[in-house]
Amino acid sequence: MMMSSSDPITPRVITFLSSLLQRVAESNDTDRSEPQRVSVFDGLTRPAISVQSYLERIFRYANCSPSCYVVAYIYLDRFARRHPSLPINSYNVHRLLITSVLVAAKFMDDVCYNNAYYAKVGGISTAEMNFLEVDFLFGLSFQLNMTPDTFNSYSAFLQREMLCIDKPPKLTTKTQYCMLLLEDDYESNNNNINGNHLHQNQTQLAV
Repeated sequence: MMMSSSDPITPRVITFLSSLLQRVAESNDTDRSEPQRVSVFDGLTRPAISVQSYLERIFRYANCSPSCYVVAYIYLDRFARRHPSLPINSYNVHRLLITSVLVAAKFMDDVCYNNAYYAKVGGISTAEMNFLEVDFLFGLSFQLNMTPDTFNSYSAFLQREMLCIDKPPKLTTKTQYCMLLLEDDYESNNNNINGNHLHQNQTQLAV
């Protein structure tokens, strides 16, 4: 299957999400206060391509709807919360991204490319893509559904991520700025989105 050579305008969600994940990965690279185990998503070395360039490549060739990236973001947050010993870092963020977008596209879009195509986009083999998808689904306990309020809360947080791009803060366990919004926190507080609903006690996608 031939990839399109068109270069569409990158939506803001790509910029915001890549900025957030890049900082999260770099922060978790340096924080070794908690044990981190190796998973099937970890590479032997850090990929040379940046998170932003990798996500832009996925957007350029996958042709999935922008909402898929919000859903992929939700899945990544769920995965990280379910597996605190597997924090997102520079060794696994790329494989987690391509896998989460693949799963989100299959869940959200009526038409999407197959695993072989996504493998080519992501620079991995089809066999590895298949394996990563299964591992990711089991890691989520196949919990792919979400409420409209959950989707809207994560979308709103990604919009606020714009504030972090020009002056990214130092992420620590005590300073939680531009962290991921937990859907259960959001839905348990009268659907009111504000900074008090950010997770304060555990390392999720940011520390």
